[in-house]
Amino acid sequence: MILVFGKSGQLAQELQHQADVLALGRSEADLLRPGRAQAAIARHAPSVVINAAAYTGVDQAEEDAVAAHQINAAAPEEMARACAGLGIPFLHVSTDYVFDGSGQAPWREDDPVAPLGVYGRTKLAGEEAVRAAGGNYVILRTSWVFSSHGANFVKTMLRLSDTRDALGVVSDQIGGPTPAADIAATLLKMAQQMQAGAVGGTYHYGGQPAVSWAGFARAIFAQAGRNVMVTDIPSRDYPTPAQRPLNSRLDCAKLTADFGIKPPKWEAGLALVLKELKI
Repeated sequence: MILVFGKSGQLAQELQHQADVLALGRSEADLLRPGRAQAAIARHAPSVVINAAAYTGVDQAEEDAVAAHQINAAAPEEMARACAGLGIPFLHVSTDYVFDGSGQAPWREDDPVAPLGVYGRTKLAGEEAVRAAGGNYVILRTSWVFSSHGANFVKTMLRLSDTRDALGVVSDQIGGPTPAADIAATLLKMAQQMQAGAVGGTYHYGGQPAVSWAGFARAIFAQAGRNVMVTDIPSRDYPTPAQRPLNSRLDCAKLTADFGIKPPKWEAGLALVLKELKI
């Protein structure tokens, strides 16, 4: 049995659509309460655990660091230690925000980490705790997640296009939009291989090709048939409480070499999401 932490988020919903999993929401396992994650694993005795839960409010985390640390670092540590004790694989999702976004080269798994804000620091602390637990783990760093569920950039752009015919969108942040459905499929494939004896580690999985937010917005409007003019703007013209990395490109070669999984093409994933949204 696959136990999934998270129930209503983008990734958790995709995991439930694609596989027979037991997904635990806050009512079943409140990750803000220490000990609940470990207790859930002991109670359900799964064959593999996937952590699809996270504190993802990047700006809110700047004022809510205690809760962000509990969900993004302390709870994954509990999960990883419990899985290590049972000898079962643990798969944990992390983020490009562990890097400072400098340069233009795609980030490799062994590049130096230097998060810019609370969200990135708490996710990095979670990574370090998972590695230290000593079990067979996967840390899957991904970026710019989108789907037909919840709140994300695709749905925001579509909502704005209902009332706007022109938008200014940041063009100096470059990354890989990643369909949640593809992340879910990748985690399930990795879990299967790990149960068969594969050894995990830290991996990158981001959509290809790299694009700016402005370029992504243009693709959304083009595929959706929305006539919206997008103007490129620099990040400084769209200030936010938390600084975003300018370079979120991820080198996914290690994942392909070790698990035979190639990075997703986000244009195809976008088409599927728009179909799900009946657009």
